[in-house]
Amino acid sequence: MGRSPHHEAVEAAIDLFTRQGYENTTVDEIADAAGISRATFFRRFGSKEDVVFADHEVLLEQVVGQLAESRQSPRSTDPLVEVCRAARLVFDHHISQPDTSLARHALLQQVPGLRDRELITTHRYERAFTRYLRATLPAERQTTTTTIAFSASVVAVHNAYLRAWLRDPDGDPRPGLEEGFADLRRAARASSARAPQTETTAGSADADAVAAPAHHAETADGGASDRVVVTVLDVPAGRTADDVARAVREALA
Repeated sequence: MGRSPHHEAVEAAIDLFTRQGYENTTVDEIADAAGISRATFFRRFGSKEDVVFADHEVLLEQVVGQLAESRQSPRSTDPLVEVCRAARLVFDHHISQPDTSLARHALLQQVPGLRDRELITTHRYERAFTRYLRATLPAERQTTTTTIAFSASVVAVHNAYLRAWLRDPDGDPRPGLEEGFADLRRAARASSARAPQTETTAGSADADAVAAPAHHAETADGGASDRVVVTVLDVPAGRTADDVARAVREALA
């Protein structure tokens, strides 16, 4: 399958930012390197900041599409499993292109202003997961934990293991990631089984409001936020992926 223009533009932009510096690189240079006009650049990407994460526009569509397909599948599916599968798609995207992922991670350390863009990108995945769970979980399992907190927890565990891989690209974080996801599913199922029926999930507008604290989470490419917040979870920066997974399990237990 051919590479999308979004992926090519991301690679071109990150390469220029790395070699020339973010502030010293112009939109015209990025457009030229990506083989598009200046007008096309602004129509597709909007700004220098946005182009750094432009591949996630395509990836988010794939995530939403995969979740939608699971609802049409004739096989029996567990919505919690499907959310983890979708998060794995994002994880695999990062580690399948190590040069770009590592260069973007380094760029985020050099240009703090890009971290807000990354937080927005991260929150979009979380909202997609939450909306999917609201549409698919049976009413008796519709609790705050199994919708908002589960979605945020999946994103936090994904990000923790992604940061571990960014620090050690030769390692294989997948087994730990899968174990972390399995722990979250067990905790969410146990929590929904204990929850009183009156603790139903709020409407979609309330969901967005409650999920907003996830903006404070340490970001997927290693943004230097002071702490990870998963609605009911407070994890200081600098903890290992295992620490994050353990804290999530304890918070949801």
